[in-house]
Amino acid sequence: MMTEKLQQAINEQITAEMWSANLYLSMSFYLQKEGFDGFAHWMKKQSGEETEHACMMADYMIKRGGVPKVDKIDVVPQGWGSPLEVFEHVYKHECHVSELIDNLVRVASAEKDNATQDFLWGFVREQVEEEATAQSIVDKIKKAGEAGLFFMDAKLGERK
Repeated sequence: MMTEKLQQAINEQITAEMWSANLYLSMSFYLQKEGFDGFAHWMKKQSGEETEHACMMADYMIKRGGVPKVDKIDVVPQGWGSPLEVFEHVYKHECHVSELIDNLVRVASAEKDNATQDFLWGFVREQVEEEATAQSIVDKIKKAGEAGLFFMDAKLGERK
């Protein structure tokens, strides 16, 4: 059985993952409206990944006898500017999520819950990849310039 403190911390993360899903969905709508269908597709996929993270955490809690919950999800931004600004925001957000996951690992450690720590390390590793991917996209958009932006849009539209 998980402690109340750990359950609360994981539930906060579930809510944060759902907020992230909404953020990326909002970005997708914005990018599609701006004519960047490939970037929009990438964001929709990213939104789905964040929802999947929340569900994985909920499934884990249930297996451990916990009670997963989704709290109120605050409104997300609705507009950004250029695709570069959007992806710079993505990178900053992924860094923030990494901090949240790191803090969650610390709670599991303090609660002496080795199983949950082990479970969370998978998210730590994935966050490293998500940060690196976002930074790579930012770097490529900067190098591509205006003409290369449409190439980048097409490439990100290939995401499975």
